[in-house]
Amino acid sequence: MGSLLTNAEAVVFDCDGLLVDTEACWTVAETAVFAAHGHPFGPEQKALVIGRTLEDAAKAMAEYLGRPGASAELAAELLERVRKELSGGVAPLPGAAELVRACRAAVPIAVASNSPRELLDAALWSAGLADCFTHSFAADEVRSPKPAPELYLTACEALGVPPTCSVAFEDSATGIASARAAGLYVAVVPSLSGADLDHDWLGSSLAEPELLDWARQLGDGTVR
Repeated sequence: MGSLLTNAEAVVFDCDGLLVDTEACWTVAETAVFAAHGHPFGPEQKALVIGRTLEDAAKAMAEYLGRPGASAELAAELLERVRKELSGGVAPLPGAAELVRACRAAVPIAVASNSPRELLDAALWSAGLADCFTHSFAADEVRSPKPAPELYLTACEALGVPPTCSVAFEDSATGIASARAAGLYVAVVPSLSGADLDHDWLGSSLAEPELLDWARQLGDGTVR
């Protein structure tokens, strides 16, 4: 499992599949796109697209479907389907709201998401988490989204804390690669079971009591 960074000065959260139960929305949309093109959608296909930007997911889908020139078309189709699914409302994942609020009470926090701003805002508002963050950064607001480090570097700069003193919470290999490249400590709660993911700390849920205990002690100078 690893140990948590006890002297963290900032925390940066991914959103989809980590804070908010949006992966179900994405899976419904992705399944529909694959079905429309005569292909099934299962764990193998999900692994191709999870954590990617909308555009990169569409490119991967286009390659898989044998339609390499159709990525823009597939991206538009996927966006419309995800937008429709999100409109039905989404919930925070277990422990997410409690952990975010405990971290916010102690240190600066932010969101760094590979979703476009429209979908990030919809997810955070629907889950009741939007008011928890004064800083959030979306894939369409940086030149190079995840797995490049820019989203995490941008978040740390906005929070005024060096990446090496910050913790990233992630759920996918794409996001982990981004946080690792930026130099953050990486805490992982996988959204796909059975995934073997790089991590400094690994858990099964944000609701694990260890996490809340850790968050409540941030910034108080306690030696642990």
